[in-house]
Parts: sequence; C-alpha cells; structure tokens
Amino acid sequence: MYTGPYERYVALGDSQTEGLGDGDDSTGLRGCADRLAELMAVDSPGLTYANLAVRGRLAGQVRAEQLGPALALRPDVATVVAGMNDLLRPTFDAVEVVGHLEAMFAELTAQGTRVATVTFPDIGLLVPLARPLGDRVVALNARIREAAARHGVAVAETYPHPVVTDARLWSPDRLHASPLGHARIAAAVAEALGLPGNGDSWTHPLPEAPGARASGPRRALDEARWVAGFLGPWLGRRLRGRSSGDGRAAKRPDLVPVGTGEVRSPSGRPSLPSPPASP
Repeated sequence: MYTGPYERYVALGDSQTEGLGDGDDSTGLRGCADRLAELMAVDSPGLTYANLAVRGRLAGQVRAEQLGPALALRPDVATVVAGMNDLLRPTFDAVEVVGHLEAMFAELTAQGTRVATVTFPDIGLLVPLARPLGDRVVALNARIREAAARHGVAVAETYPHPVVTDARLWSPDRLHASPLGHARIAAAVAEALGLPGNGDSWTHPLPEAPGARASGPRRALDEARWVAGFLGPWLGRRLRGRSSGDGRAAKRPDLVPVGTGEVRSPSGRPSLPSPPASP
C-alpha cells in the first residue's frame, strides 16, 4: 500500500537509524534513514526529512525523548526502529520493549502517519558469543510483528533472509551496518512501504568473494581482535554506566529538504553500493 507522495518523513531510533557504520562523525553519517529518504524523494520531490535518532538509546528512551518532537513535526511517514540495545542488556524484557514501540506506533498512526519498522537479524550468526541471545531475537521479532499488525505498521522482514547476516553488510564492530548494509535496510523498508520501483532485490545474496572462507586460526584471530577492539570497550561503558550517546543530540532535528546529490542508477533511482571484494 503506497500512500504517497510524501511531504514529511521523520526517523526515530538509535545508532542504526542515526547512521553509524556509514560515514563517520568527522565527515558526516549517512545511514539507512538518509538512504530511505533519498529513495522516497524520487517520487516525492518536495520531501522534507528529520532524523531524531541518537546512538545508544533504549526503546524507552526513544519513546521519552523522540516521540513528542516527532509528533510535533506532523510527519506523513515515519520509521521507528529500536530494541537492539535493550536486547543486549541482562535485564531484557521483550514485553516491555515492544510496549514502548507499540506506544509510538499507536500515537503516530493515530495522527495519520504511515509508519514502518523492521525485524532484527540473528546476531548470533554475526557474533558467535551472542548465540545465546537467539531466543531473545525471535521473541522480540514476534512481538514487533504483532504490535505492527494491530496498528497497520509496515514491517521490513529482515530476519528470514540469509544475506542479512553476510559479514559484508556489517561494519567491523558487527553491531552496525556497513554502507552496503545500510543501503539494503533502506531498500527493505522501501519495499515494505510499497514505494514505486522498489522490489525484493535487497534480499538477493552477494556473490561469493575469492578467499571468503577463513581458516580456523584466522577466525580465532578475528574473534580475539573483535573482543579487544569492540566488546571490551562496550563492556567498559556498561560497567561505568555510560553510553555512546551520552551528551549527543539528534543530527537532523528539523525537517529539511532531502539533498539531491546522491549517486543514481540508470533508472534514476539511488543505487545500492557495490559489495566489497572480501568480507
């Protein structure tokens, strides 16, 4: 169901929506919401776009900090993506998390906003140490689907597709998408919203790269580097009660016209980045 053209798109969420893994803080973050806005702008050339997401936010924080400003912007389309930060906490409660998501779904749709969300991939396929969290992902996704159905929210179903856990779609920290991954997420949401010209090509597997199958010793070395470079600092912040989002504000708090300088495919639509040569 496509209800466009759209005039005002607002993105709510955490680091994935903010765009971590797609650019950096010095050059600027792009990310899946920016890329989705570009896809929308093809058929909605007057589209304005605000991104209220802040890294590290839990679902309850997204609701408390971003819902009010989002409603005040009166979007006709919004994305709400949160819950992964909650899932990684020892006190995770799927009912509580989706309660916050559903409250946002309810208030936005009651205002006439077309809302989209996503299901999450099995992070145990990306991070072996996270395999015990697989049941949490299944429970969270099931409740997201149920809440979305109650409010007519579009769901980009990323969980069932093997390509979603291809390492090339993820940044080195394995928690944030790479530029290619952000492009695939944007394309998934575009399909869920029924944007004209956007199909299921985002589900297609990437070609296997030469030397992609690492040996056992290489995998062990990669795991050790990941623990030292990413897991250790993350655990350190948790133990100190700190968040990567402390002191940060939304990168795009106001509705601003979508830029027109993106790379486009021959069809005139923003193109997916090419996959890297190796994971």
